[in-house]
Amino acid sequence: MNEALPDVPEVRVVGLPQLTSGFDLVERLDLPMHLKVHGPLEPLGGEQLAQLSERINLKGRGGAGFPFHKKLRSVAEAAIKRGVRPVVVVNGSEDEPACRKDTVLINRAPHLILDGALLVAEALGARTLVVGVTRESTQRSMEAALAERGLSNGRRSALRARVQRNPVRMVTGAAASLIRSIDGGPAIPPGRKISASKSGVGGAPTLLSNAETFAQLAIAARIGPERYGNTGLYDEPGTVMLTVSGAVARPMVIEVPTGVPLRYVLQLAGAPPVPQGVLTGGYHGKWIDAATVNEAIVSRNSLDAVGGALGAGAILPITQETCPLGESLRVAQWLAEESAGQCGPCYLGLPAAARGMEDILNGGGPAALEALKQVAKNVKRRGACSHPDGSAMFLESTIKAFTDDLAAHVLGNGCGRPVEGVLPLFEGGRMPTGIPGGGESEENGPSRQKIYVDWTLCRGHGLCADILPEVFELGADGFPTVAQAQVPRYAEAKALRAVRRCPALALRIEDQAERAPSRTNLPVLSQGRGRRALGR
Repeated sequence: MNEALPDVPEVRVVGLPQLTSGFDLVERLDLPMHLKVHGPLEPLGGEQLAQLSERINLKGRGGAGFPFHKKLRSVAEAAIKRGVRPVVVVNGSEDEPACRKDTVLINRAPHLILDGALLVAEALGARTLVVGVTRESTQRSMEAALAERGLSNGRRSALRARVQRNPVRMVTGAAASLIRSIDGGPAIPPGRKISASKSGVGGAPTLLSNAETFAQLAIAARIGPERYGNTGLYDEPGTVMLTVSGAVARPMVIEVPTGVPLRYVLQLAGAPPVPQGVLTGGYHGKWIDAATVNEAIVSRNSLDAVGGALGAGAILPITQETCPLGESLRVAQWLAEESAGQCGPCYLGLPAAARGMEDILNGGGPAALEALKQVAKNVKRRGACSHPDGSAMFLESTIKAFTDDLAAHVLGNGCGRPVEGVLPLFEGGRMPTGIPGGGESEENGPSRQKIYVDWTLCRGHGLCADILPEVFELGADGFPTVAQAQVPRYAEAKALRAVRRCPALALRIEDQAERAPSRTNLPVLSQGRGRRALGR
């Protein structure tokens, strides 16, 4: 059984260190040591910074990979147009059990991250800087770094800087969740998608990027685009921070130049010579098989080309001796538990998908496989954040990567291999929701109501989907795609309105407060009536 990774695992480097410079000298670079290792940093104008980011092709290192120069220019334009000061936010909320590269940087090189963030704040004229974290160790290190620079959240400070601590939850790391928590709300997505560059913290244009992204910017600003481009690939210059765990002898965070063969990285960590598969990009990433590993190099474009993903920089091999579907089921169940509980496709769909994977392992046959595919398809592009999309991508990649094992389970008696639990997961003591302090607010607590569709009355008017999109989506035939669903606490008023306004009076609500808890299902309905729900 693979134990949870420590906050700061072993750190290695291939070639000359950039982000990890000085790690061989001290455990943590305080401000004097940081300046000795990296030297001073001169400020740059906004357009200079944008051109630098564009020349080195700097993209966000948190998973999405959005070009940094576009984000920088978008925030600047919005701030000028509205005549308001923008806000800069560092996202250090690294909440996947298999990711530690940002946590390592915050714990060991916090000033490199602050260098990049302060460059941006100066260039944009920002007067507010917030660093989002989720761990006690990262909170301590970053608060100490702010104090070492004389930065505080005092009202008279030229730049108000503070650390925002949120619970360790997968959805906490979403940009919208972090912004919402900074504004005093729960650290969960708000249910509507608004560009932070246009309206973020306090409604101001906000430049929010990953911790490693700011550290990379600080390195490039010091050495210039030419020297920066001498490391790594021509079209993706520089280094990448990776977290390597899973079936390895030495879990580690490693800084490597882009272009290094993936098999070499695995070899350094003591992975099996011929792994059964490698999960790339973390638990919102994709599997690649052993043959593909030999073709892949460490770069966003290369991993995309072979069906993998750089994502959040997590690399997880598994051995030939474990059941890959069983390993993936453990992750799928964890992903389902990480739902914020406010979008029907997520908090209903992801548990249904995990049950679908379990049905396959338990001999459900081709019907179970088709049901899983349908559920994964249904949850995509319907959530308030990227969690359902990333989870569906992981499930679809599992089905695609392990076809032999899938056939053994679907058509036979299984692959006969045990589940070793080599993919790290958090163990126990989890917060129930992504709310600051770990408690549940009234609007985000357990659902108290369940809404039902009466198919004998439903005529496919579609008004329910307009009023209550968190629960209802219309299928190709114009009828709702769910027959029954829990109503999120925050949407109870909308659910009641949907019931009252249904032209055919085909909806009803039942109060679940006094009923025994039951498992919810995500029905897969392509017709308005007559189909049974998927679930157990």
